[in-house]
Amino acid sequence: MSEEKQKRDTEAWFTLSGDVNSDMVHRVFDAVADMTEDGIETAHILIQSNGGYVSDGLCLHNYLRNLPIKIITYNGGAVASIAVILFLSGDERYASETARFMVHKSHASAPHGARPDALRIIVEGLQADDARTESILRKYVQLTDEHWNIHAYSDLHLTAPEAAKVGLVNAVADFKPPKGKRVTNI
Repeated sequence: MSEEKQKRDTEAWFTLSGDVNSDMVHRVFDAVADMTEDGIETAHILIQSNGGYVSDGLCLHNYLRNLPIKIITYNGGAVASIAVILFLSGDERYASETARFMVHKSHASAPHGARPDALRIIVEGLQADDARTESILRKYVQLTDEHWNIHAYSDLHLTAPEAAKVGLVNAVADFKPPKGKRVTNI
């Protein structure tokens, strides 16, 4: 067996889309079980998501970062909110020229008539989520002071070339599975 054929047999291509939630966590866990059983050494994953739940995104980030599988993530359109933290689980990361990223602080709606103690609990939870996601952003991405100032008060949008400048992606490049290679939706 040629070295190129052997490499292709240990690489797999996937798409992952939708809300970051417990359903996505379950789908990824199932897909990784299949990957390990199939002897996959490198997983290419195209992510399309506008975000979801912080804890589910953090779970997926930590899980994928620590697998004995090389994870390569791609943004072909939009990766936003907590999906950016999921995207950062890639050992290598790429985005199509027209792709965009968006990061922002956590937010929640207070129940009508909420008392101060309930509001304090909501605020503390949001601050804890922001601290967890910001620590991951700072570990992998070199945002400018201007970027951090925007992030403090608003949604921060980055084009693929801007994402490359700050290290969010390794390069501007498309998700391109080899001809004849199966692409599996997670």
